[in-house]
Amino acid sequence: MKLYAPEYYTDFACIADRCRHSCCVGWEIDIDKATAQHYATLSAPYADAIHASIETQDGTPHFRLCKEDRCPHLNENGLCRIILSLGEEHLCDICREHPRFYHTTKHGMEVGLGLSCEEACRIVLCSDGYDRLVAVGEEPDDAERPDFDATAHRARIYAVLSERSRPYAERLAAIADAYGVSLTDRTDAAWRELLDSLEYLDEAHRALFRCYSSRTAQATAWDAVLERALAYFVYRHVSDAADADELCAAVGFSLLCERLLASLIEATEARDLEAVVELARTVSEEIEYSEDNTEALKQAFLL
Repeated sequence: MKLYAPEYYTDFACIADRCRHSCCVGWEIDIDKATAQHYATLSAPYADAIHASIETQDGTPHFRLCKEDRCPHLNENGLCRIILSLGEEHLCDICREHPRFYHTTKHGMEVGLGLSCEEACRIVLCSDGYDRLVAVGEEPDDAERPDFDATAHRARIYAVLSERSRPYAERLAAIADAYGVSLTDRTDAAWRELLDSLEYLDEAHRALFRCYSSRTAQATAWDAVLERALAYFVYRHVSDAADADELCAAVGFSLLCERLLASLIEATEARDLEAVVELARTVSEEIEYSEDNTEALKQAFLL
């Protein structure tokens, strides 16, 4: 079975020590079963350091974080000692795959790049071609494919979203109307209250997100970037919807995340791409990378 991805996917490569938000800092890194078994038998150079770094309490083996929640294998230059000593093939699954995500559709397996990675975020927000998928590899043909074809709805959304002869605000409204979702069914105050109730990695972001507004602003210099951001949220959350209810909730969630990003751009008076990329990365990290937060916001469209 072929594995498909948006056209921009092949442009991604980890920027390692040039990254300002290392995925090796601040996250507990679980070790998958196969890699844990591999590490247990490893006797190569650096094996002792790996063995000593593994914590097995609570059932799931993981690397014991060091000062400032740094991975014990992250050196002073922001590079991975496991890769430097043994090679990338010795990484556990989560380290090898990040920031990739996968979903199974009626037509096969797809992969994408998550916005919480700053380099992936830059590529996604700067690249056209979100509606063009390319084959990037092969996957075992053993995944159960859903009966519901959410990709047909994704194509429908992309057709509207990419119709640039229409004002961007009009395209947003057309997508919302097509799926019976509305950000104005709740007041902005109610949305801010819900956002405030979520869990946050950084408490400063709780206050930052209080700027949320569903108001569709006049055309701005960032409409093309917001379009690509919305296309990403749709790709990640709409593509594997299991039924019509999940589909509508995913569309609503995607529109909400796009409006949150638009609100942050306006509130912070972001003036350059680097600032906008950081805001989009923050939205993804705080919202998407918490299953609880994502579910809470999707549930708001099912009530």
